[in-house]
Amino acid sequence: MSGYLFWLTRWVKGEIIAIPGRLLAAVFLLFLFLVPGVSSHPYFLDTLTLTAIFTIYAASWDVLAGFTGQVNLGHALFFGIAAYTVAFLNVHLGFPPWATIPLGGLISVLGGFIVGFPALRLRGIYLSLVTLGFPIILTGLILVFGAYTGGELGISGIASLSGSSVKSYYIAMGVMVVSLFVMYKFTDAESKIIRIGVILHAIREDEITARSSGINTTNYKLLAFAVSGFFGGIAGSLYAHSIRVAGPSTLDLFLSFQAILWTVFGGMRTIYGPVVGVFFLYPLTEFLRIYEIGEHLRFIAMAVVMIFILLYMPEGLTIWVRDKMEVICPRCKLANMMIRRSCRACGAPLHLK
Repeated sequence: MSGYLFWLTRWVKGEIIAIPGRLLAAVFLLFLFLVPGVSSHPYFLDTLTLTAIFTIYAASWDVLAGFTGQVNLGHALFFGIAAYTVAFLNVHLGFPPWATIPLGGLISVLGGFIVGFPALRLRGIYLSLVTLGFPIILTGLILVFGAYTGGELGISGIASLSGSSVKSYYIAMGVMVVSLFVMYKFTDAESKIIRIGVILHAIREDEITARSSGINTTNYKLLAFAVSGFFGGIAGSLYAHSIRVAGPSTLDLFLSFQAILWTVFGGMRTIYGPVVGVFFLYPLTEFLRIYEIGEHLRFIAMAVVMIFILLYMPEGLTIWVRDKMEVICPRCKLANMMIRRSCRACGAPLHLK
């Protein structure tokens, strides 16, 4: 037991405390799980619950677009499919939330395959335009078959995640942490457990070269579509149980663009970038809503923030902050605190002129 504690302490010191970015992430995670002890106001907790849900949604877009290079402009398709799946299963068939949430993700995987097969025949902007059309098609079908889908009003009466805002908050936060960890390991090019991340990076950088190396790029891109769709569906399922309504707004094109805005703001190809993007921007929009600032003024404020980020932090806020706090060793490639003069592992000088 003492040997395990010694190893754990050494790992925490070497892999978390020694790296500012990971230390900040650990402190932020601890803060999130202590929030209900600070304030248990239902509106405050419900806002953070939706923030956690949209974090999963934005990170799922980053898996596909950021790491694989397949820019999906209709990502709300996965979100909406899962929301309506949850509504049908819960309202009409009586399935409980613990069953509808994973089923919503699995149905979204099917949606990912349906979108991926025709879309992956194209590249670049043509791929993006094809994916943009699918949510529009599904929205039209929902309105045409309004007797079954509720039409413009959607399907209401969905069961809530739990009986209290505190429990719902912890459920959403727990699912968010697990989802982010899985997506991070799936896309990590240096992972020794899952060796898919390095292939996704290769496809993004040069798909032709990857294919000439013997990689079946179509299968891996379909896999990325499926994983992205699954976690986008998990977010949509949680959202439906949180607001207890599944309507056409879950397929709105602006929702697709919001995933892009949140991810670009925080930093693409990071997984943690969308976390920062959503936790900064979504509560900000809700704060402006509380003070009854007009819809147009809220959009103007958001546009000003995005323009500032794109001008002065083109790779995203998290990458800019990380580069100010960390320096990579030129010899062993380990991250070190910026204030260090030599690498913590190999002793190589870090600030060569």
